[in-house]
Amino acid sequence: MQLHTVTEEFDSQIEGANSGTGTEIRPDRRRGRGAGLNMSGRFEPLSTVAFDDGWDSGDDLPPLKTTVQEERARTIITRNTSPDISFDRSINPYRGCEHGCIYCFARPTHAFMGLSPGLDFETRLFAKPNAAELLERELSRPNYQPRTIAIGTNTDPYQPLERQYAIMREVLEVLDRCNHPVGIVTKSALVTRDIDILARMAERNLVKVALSVTTLDHKLSRVMEPRASAPHKRLQAIRKLSEAGVPSAAMIAPVIPALNDSEIEAILEAACEHGATSAGFILLRLPLEVSELFRDWLLRERPDRYRHVMNLIRSMRNGKDYDAKWGERMKGKGPYAEQIGKRFSLAAKRLGLNGRRRKLDTDSFVSPQKGGVQLDLF
Repeated sequence: MQLHTVTEEFDSQIEGANSGTGTEIRPDRRRGRGAGLNMSGRFEPLSTVAFDDGWDSGDDLPPLKTTVQEERARTIITRNTSPDISFDRSINPYRGCEHGCIYCFARPTHAFMGLSPGLDFETRLFAKPNAAELLERELSRPNYQPRTIAIGTNTDPYQPLERQYAIMREVLEVLDRCNHPVGIVTKSALVTRDIDILARMAERNLVKVALSVTTLDHKLSRVMEPRASAPHKRLQAIRKLSEAGVPSAAMIAPVIPALNDSEIEAILEAACEHGATSAGFILLRLPLEVSELFRDWLLRERPDRYRHVMNLIRSMRNGKDYDAKWGERMKGKGPYAEQIGKRFSLAAKRLGLNGRRRKLDTDSFVSPQKGGVQLDLF
């Protein structure tokens, strides 16, 4: 009962967010963005609050623009020991993501940069132009043991910024030369730009690509993930990759109850028709600031579904907006979560998806000849 009272109280606080005070940004300034708030990062000692002083000075503020800061990273391969994911290393060529997906569980990472997980996450970006150089150096270490590197698990490597920087392509070129396996997840059709490299790697069983297809509804996609590729473009990307011999999958990530869960079968059918051979799904995750951002978005874009969506989420998260427990954070628990899992499994089986798990080759890895590591004298 106490938990129910707390969540209801929090609901009322969020519902009051549109009062013009707090961290809300005017609609004309954030047009084409996912988040409506720009709260201070949780590590900041001070927070700012916008208010109307009666001088109408905010009318002169321009629309938010994307800014990019180049970051000279010291390392590029990130390690993890999470027991409920299939990889132990990943690469993130960028921090922040211009796609602006309101549900993105990576948003809280921007707080480590002293920035907001809200609009800052999708407008104030960081690029790592030395990523390929660092990768070559780290792969050349004598004690390096090759395992599949995951890319796109935090922020999208093919977000619009990649057109300018081409960091992901440089990273793929290094992996291609070294015969190193890689798994890619993206919401962008830009991945087809690199089909020449991906096809070569696919011939040696070194790559698999998953397109995240969250919905087939263009209107929902436009407000939920405003700068990601349209759903039909992602499906076309699956087809192009498949035709080039690149193993392709569809990820329904995230599944949002009472919003896109009714599309599970339709998305899998469309992906299968376009050449996908496997598929997966992840239940909506709302860690830290993502909960407030998602609630605010629901009230703006789908106010009639707000209560229903949040009640179903809590029914699968032990009465909370989010439960980070290993083994449950990706799929949830309870009757509704079980129903989602069964529907997905039955549809995938009917369509012949996930019939064979592909294990990428790690035996043909060749250490780079140059990578900044001192060679033996004899």
